[in-house]
Amino acid sequence: MARPFKQQRDPQRPVRRPTTNFTPLAVDPNAPAVPTQRLHKLLALAGLGSRRDMEELIASGRVTVNGQIATVGAGVTEHDVVRLDSRPLRLPFEAELPQVLIYHKPEGEIVSQDDPEGRASVFDKLPKVKNGKWIAIGRLDMNTSGLLIFTTSGELANRFMHPRYEVEREYAVRIFGELTEGQIAQLKEGIELEDGPANFDSIIPQGGEGANHWYQVILREGRNREVRRLFEAFQLPVSRLMRVRFGPVNLPPRVKRGKMLKLEQKEVVGLLEWADLPVPKAPLRQLTQREKLKSTAVFTPKVRKQRVSALDRPPRDAAEGEATGYRGKPDSTRGSVAKKPATRKPAANRRVRQASDLSAPQMQKKSDRNRGRG
Repeated sequence: MARPFKQQRDPQRPVRRPTTNFTPLAVDPNAPAVPTQRLHKLLALAGLGSRRDMEELIASGRVTVNGQIATVGAGVTEHDVVRLDSRPLRLPFEAELPQVLIYHKPEGEIVSQDDPEGRASVFDKLPKVKNGKWIAIGRLDMNTSGLLIFTTSGELANRFMHPRYEVEREYAVRIFGELTEGQIAQLKEGIELEDGPANFDSIIPQGGEGANHWYQVILREGRNREVRRLFEAFQLPVSRLMRVRFGPVNLPPRVKRGKMLKLEQKEVVGLLEWADLPVPKAPLRQLTQREKLKSTAVFTPKVRKQRVSALDRPPRDAAEGEATGYRGKPDSTRGSVAKKPATRKPAANRRVRQASDLSAPQMQKKSDRNRGRG
C-alpha cells in the first residue's frame, strides 16, 4: 500500500488547543506553614556572588519570583520559581555540609579578590566549588604567613571572625631584639594603640640566635597588623610572623608552605558542633577509596580564573536569546571581529607520493582465507 502524501497545514487556520477545567485544590488551614528563606541568602549560596552583591542585584530588578519583580529582603519557598534575566535558577534550600580548606599561606600573597595593582592573591589558587563560593576566615597581610582557613559557610566564617566570640589566634613571632620582663608584663596588661587598647593573652619566649628572638603569642582580636604594632610600640620590629592556630584548627606540620588540605566530613561536623551551628540531617556521603585518599592528601593549588559575580555580568536579552538559541557570551563580545577563513599555504618542494613508496602486498595466510567460513 502506497504511503499517502502529508497534507500541508494552512498557516491561516487557527490552532485548536484542548480546553481543560482544573479544579483548584482546597487549602488546608491546619497545614503547617512552608518555611521561607531570604532570597539574597539563597542567591549567595548558589555561588552568584556575595550577599551584598545579591541585594544590589535584586534592587536592579533583574530577579523575579513567580513572574513578579523581587524586592530586597523578600522570602521564598522551594515551590517558588526564581529567575535571573528570564533564566530559571536552582536554589539550595536544603542545608548541605560546608567545605573547609586549610592553606599554608606564604609571604607575598594578599587575601583579597579585588586588587588594582594585580598582585598575587590566595583566591587565585582555590579549587572550584559547586553551588557556593569560598570565604576567607580572617586575613593575613602580605608579609605574614601561616594558617589560613577557607569555607563555603558564611555562618561558620562569622563564628570565627566576629569580635564577640573572642576566638583565639596563635602566632609565632620573630623580632629583632629581646623583650624584658617588664615589657612582657606590659604587653599582657595592655598598650594603647591608635585604634584603642590591645594586649596579648599569653606571650612565651621560645629562644633564638643572635639578635633575633622567637615568641609565641595568643590574642583574641583580628585588627589590622595588631601583632606587629604591639611589638613596634617598644621599638622592636617584627622580622617574621606566622599564624599557627585559629580557634580549634591547628596548622598541620605536613602542610608545607604553599600547600592545601581539605578537611574530612567528620572534621567539618566537629567544627559545626564547636560553633554551635546546626549540622545537616542528611547522612554523610559514602566516599570511595580513591576519594578518601584524595581528601586526606596535601596538594599544591593551581592558579585559575575566578568566578565572576552575577552583578558584574551584563543582563542578557531574553527575547534575543530565545530567538537565536544562543546561551554563550553577551553581545558585546560576540560578532565584533569577523574571523578570516583559514588558507593553507602551499608547501615548498612538496614531494608527490609514488607507487614505489608503497610496500609490496604480502601473501595472505591460510587461516585468514578460511576465517568466517562455515
